[in-house]
Amino acid sequence: MERSGGSNKNRDRFKSPALSAPSLITEYVLLFIGAFIMALSFNVFLNPNQVASGGVAGISTIVQHVTGIKPAFIQWTLNVLLFVAGFKFLGRDFAIKTAIGTVAFPLFVLLTEGMPSPTDNVLLASLYGGILTGIGLGVVFRARGSTGGLALASQLIHRYTGLSLGVAVALLDGLVILTAGLVFSPEKALYALIGLYVTSKTIDLIQSGFNFSKVAFIISKEVDSLSQAVLVDLDRGLTKLQGLGGYTGDERMVLMVVLNQSEVSRLKTIVKTVDPNAFVIISDTKEVLGEGFKVNG
Repeated sequence: MERSGGSNKNRDRFKSPALSAPSLITEYVLLFIGAFIMALSFNVFLNPNQVASGGVAGISTIVQHVTGIKPAFIQWTLNVLLFVAGFKFLGRDFAIKTAIGTVAFPLFVLLTEGMPSPTDNVLLASLYGGILTGIGLGVVFRARGSTGGLALASQLIHRYTGLSLGVAVALLDGLVILTAGLVFSPEKALYALIGLYVTSKTIDLIQSGFNFSKVAFIISKEVDSLSQAVLVDLDRGLTKLQGLGGYTGDERMVLMVVLNQSEVSRLKTIVKTVDPNAFVIISDTKEVLGEGFKVNG
């Protein structure tokens, strides 16, 4: 009997394909751009206003306030220690990018040190710092890289304590923000929470893109007519799903159509014209990859 893991040949089919040289170069360029944006956010908005919204960057803000040591040196020290501790959990390609990100982010923090901050309003600094940090991290993640930091520490906690990765990340960031509240003020900790929230939402936006699509499920007795109308009049593909009525037990076909927001009204008109009694569900979908939508990659 074949083992549950399958043969080596079958497992090889699911390995990530090797990237071409141009694609690899693009990813490294994005990694540096993302790290630079994060450094700008730190030096222009977050650090001058003592907004320590989690991560190694937040720790460096706190330590600088207490000891006077430059944030870049603190970040290098912590990142290198965490990278060494978490090295065995990283794949080769990811480890290389993490090593580069671990060095690049503090380097850019050092190079952009002393840049003037456009505001001393802590709320504005939290919002704009959170947005810029989210953009930077989103770009780094799209490059399939990392800037190291507490993400590696979270993996170690997850490995040795059994806590979920999400809980480990929240716990460490929470400890940083709590410490900021003690060192600076409770108000600064609240601003840091705002910055952390904005960062997470911005990362989602960068990862998923700005073009939100819709997915429609249509239950109708006029499946063939509706299919033809969607394919020809709306010029969209569709998928036919086999459904079973929960009350009647009757088999019925369900049409699934993915479309842009601008096409929703046309779809409604088509359905109403072909079968006014059709049952239609239309909901949001964050990201669609494939022909007619975003290129997969």
